[in-house]
Amino acid sequence: MRLTGGVDRGRRIKAPKGLGTRPTAAKIREAIFNILGPPPEGAVLDLFAGTGALGLEALSRGARRVVFIERERNALTNLRENLRELKCEDRSVVVAADVCTGLRRLAVSVAPEDKFSWVFMDPPYANETEAILCELGERDLLAGCAVVIVEHDRRHRPPPSVGALFLTDRREYGETELSFYRSGRS
Repeated sequence: MRLTGGVDRGRRIKAPKGLGTRPTAAKIREAIFNILGPPPEGAVLDLFAGTGALGLEALSRGARRVVFIERERNALTNLRENLRELKCEDRSVVVAADVCTGLRRLAVSVAPEDKFSWVFMDPPYANETEAILCELGERDLLAGCAVVIVEHDRRHRPPPSVGALFLTDRREYGETELSFYRSGRS
């Protein structure tokens, strides 16, 4: 797998073997960043990070800081290797935990200037999506007008709103769909 844009465009990133990690396809990553445009001033959060492909794309395209949350050991090993090889360790934090635990940890440690402007989320199970969106909305982690991008199977659409998050756009890419939420916080 290769990065699709920014200073590291074309650079290869490592992924664990097997089906345990499902990296976001290159065409979908490219579509996400074409929709989002230039990186925000705030930090970026990559939930269920896996290889870290989305967060690494954000770093390559100029994001100031990315926090990755991942619990799977092989994925964490590859993610840390990718950060080292791309020389992004100084602009990233890896939280080795399940997403709910990671969000709770961040809620007590994130500085106001490091609130998240973009959040990438590709949960392995559809039934986790609403709970994680709710958790994001309840914690004081999001910058005003933050964008949360949820990658999901088109047969398992998340709801149009969850707490302070409201659906603003939905895009289909075959069986994969992207739902874009905005934070209602100012």
